[in-house]
Amino acid sequence: MPRIDVCIEPLFPDLPLVERAKRVHDAGFDAIEFWFYDAGGDRKIGDLASYCRSTAMLINNIVANSPDGKVGGSLTNPSDRRKYVERVKETIRVAKDIGCGKIITCTGDSRAGVPPLEQRKSIVESLKSACEVAEKEGITLLLEPLNTAVDHAGYFLDSADEGAAICRDVGSPNMKLLFDVYHMQIMQGNVIARIERHMDVIGHFHSAGVPGRHELDDGELNYPEILRRIDAFGYEGCFGLEYWPALDPGESLRWMRALTR
Repeated sequence: MPRIDVCIEPLFPDLPLVERAKRVHDAGFDAIEFWFYDAGGDRKIGDLASYCRSTAMLINNIVANSPDGKVGGSLTNPSDRRKYVERVKETIRVAKDIGCGKIITCTGDSRAGVPPLEQRKSIVESLKSACEVAEKEGITLLLEPLNTAVDHAGYFLDSADEGAAICRDVGSPNMKLLFDVYHMQIMQGNVIARIERHMDVIGHFHSAGVPGRHELDDGELNYPEILRRIDAFGYEGCFGLEYWPALDPGESLRWMRALTR
């Protein structure tokens, strides 16, 4: 089965990142991810990295730019390209310092009055520029489609099919698709067949229950079967839990560990 990692951002929000990682480790997980290295002042990333090294926990990925492009720039806007590439360079520096090999990137929001094909061209060109850096540094970029129906109105990329096509157009071995099962169930459904179709470019998964974005067994998706099928497709990366617990976070993590074993 795929190795399970836990996004620590929605869990134990009042605790420092390193304490969240300890709670995740106590629940039986050996891999984590988080969002921005510089969100909200000193996140004590060094403490987190030291703890993960001491316990052999993997930090699978962090995030370069925000969905709306306000942090790190928007790929849909060519005038943001230099800003975006510089942000990717800095995020890569941090990632390498903490032993992390993957970075999530977002497209930014759609630009009113600008043809979608023009925005798509900007996305591809910006990602090609970023991949020139990523390839030299041995870092994988993960392009994430999001749902625009519930959580991210106005976001440009809300299709896994289009996201996979963009990754193929970029044409770099360091450019992969982040398939978020939660987001793509809302937008497109048919997730197992869609995952199989794009397995050649998928580099990571996110997950949560639909609807609600809570525990994986809370909703309409059969995650144990999704995990079995991903394993059968030959996927060897991580499968990320990025959900907001409806239960006590510690209890929830222990239950998610049992569900995904």
